[in-house]
Amino acid sequence: MKILISSSILVVLLAFISGIILQANAAVEYFSCNYPGSRCSGKYVKCPDECPSTSSENPKAKVCYVNCNSPHCKPECKRRKADCNTPGSACYDPRFIGGDGVVFYFHGKSNEHFSLVSDSNLQINGRFVGHRPAGRTRDFTWIQALGILFNSYTFSLEATKAATWDSEVDHLKFTYSGQELVIPEGSLSIWYSPEKDIKVERVSSKNRVIVTLKDTAEILVNVVPVTKEDDRIHNYQVPANDCFVHLEVQFRFFNLSPKIDGVLGRTYRPDFENPAKPGVAMPVLGGEEKYRTPSLLSAECQSCIFSQDGSDQKISSVIDFGTLDCTRGASIGYGIVCRK
Repeated sequence: MKILISSSILVVLLAFISGIILQANAAVEYFSCNYPGSRCSGKYVKCPDECPSTSSENPKAKVCYVNCNSPHCKPECKRRKADCNTPGSACYDPRFIGGDGVVFYFHGKSNEHFSLVSDSNLQINGRFVGHRPAGRTRDFTWIQALGILFNSYTFSLEATKAATWDSEVDHLKFTYSGQELVIPEGSLSIWYSPEKDIKVERVSSKNRVIVTLKDTAEILVNVVPVTKEDDRIHNYQVPANDCFVHLEVQFRFFNLSPKIDGVLGRTYRPDFENPAKPGVAMPVLGGEEKYRTPSLLSAECQSCIFSQDGSDQKISSVIDFGTLDCTRGASIGYGIVCRK
């Protein structure tokens, strides 16, 4: 009888321990990069114990990422927000960091639109807002909206105007194919286009999103105002009725052609030689006439190469896969496969 009782207890203990192990394994995610040319293609990477998941309802929490272009295929723990000190970023008034890692400024003009990225299958424009105080020779400007032409669709996101900043108010406005788009507020609220080629995810309940263009790009966006401290330091002379709510953006590109152009896009070309002089505090690159577009969702400019059918698309030797995540389990053809 004692042997039978001991055996029963042992079986129960083993079942209990097995359940704990299964639950622990289920909490840790694995994922694989499947983008063309990825050095990590086909390899499953386990998320670290410090950030076992690729998503979190806490916008301040670090989540699991992997750099798909790294030969080491090691995961990292990062916050899901635009990093203004990383290649591919466009922040402040506006300061860019090119694909070559070089910092430069492009001021444009207030209330005008400029091509930021133009490739055979992708066009991303920026609308600049700002003002010119008396005595200045140029406008102070910030990127207020992004207009995206991708495949045969258009998508836009913009920061709505405000006299004073209120972080409890969502300042994001979206459109898809010319129609206003409502994405419910709330962390991890996700919208997909009908063809599943555009994904928008709210990373926090308000004012922060990640836009994914299938197998092409990932765009991290924060909405911020020009603060009183910014105004004091830079002497922007911000008017009382407008705090110039604008976007902080970080781009990650998965496939680029060697002919890519645009204010930022040109810095990813294999033959690009950046004219920004090293050591200069604020190297400014011009070209307003070359990159100006007549509207936010237009691909007409002197340097634009976008074509709706994506003709002559060739993958560049310069591919920036950035750090990619796979939110909520298996991805829908977004180049990453997630497993738990």
